[in-house]
Amino acid sequence: MFTNKTKGLLLTGIVALAMTSCGDKHNDSGTEFAPNMYHSVGYEPLSQTDGDTNTINPHGMNMRLPVKGTVPRKYYGQEAKSDSIDGDLLQMELISRNIKSGDMASSEALLTNPYEPTESNLEAGKAQYERFCMHCHGETGKGDGAVAKMYKGVPVYSSDALKTLNDGHIYHTITHGKGRMWAHGSQISSADRWKIVLYVHQLQQQ
Repeated sequence: MFTNKTKGLLLTGIVALAMTSCGDKHNDSGTEFAPNMYHSVGYEPLSQTDGDTNTINPHGMNMRLPVKGTVPRKYYGQEAKSDSIDGDLLQMELISRNIKSGDMASSEALLTNPYEPTESNLEAGKAQYERFCMHCHGETGKGDGAVAKMYKGVPVYSSDALKTLNDGHIYHTITHGKGRMWAHGSQISSADRWKIVLYVHQLQQQ
């Protein structure tokens, strides 16, 4: 049986435990017996972190691409728009997000412009080009923009070396940057980047 001394120590311990377990720190969740259930690792659904070896999904993504022709949420219930440009644009954007910034070859092989070179798309591409690109690449893509004088060596689109650059190469460069060119993926929407690609193709032929 417990002695009086042992009972006293036990009671003191219980009281001390009760006092320390009660407090005003309402954000303290206490002891977590399965922390992985509370703090699960968050993944970007359509990308893959360095070092992962997912060989099941296409392009090593954490999640598969939507089925071709999937209707974007903003058009849900609008059957007439199920075959709109947004489906192809979404496909290209999801693939692009999974391509590492240094993997130009994958962009060249996998990315194709979802937009046709219509007059309106070329005009929209020209407007974006003048806003974001002309200060370096020049009005006609000759690399003679005002800022280019400080950089020295801005590419000329119509040169033999650049005439053959395809959609994926140009889009990748706009998105991730290349050499001394900074990335513009955060400043220009995916749709506008593709329209710039259309306009750059036009400048390539001049």
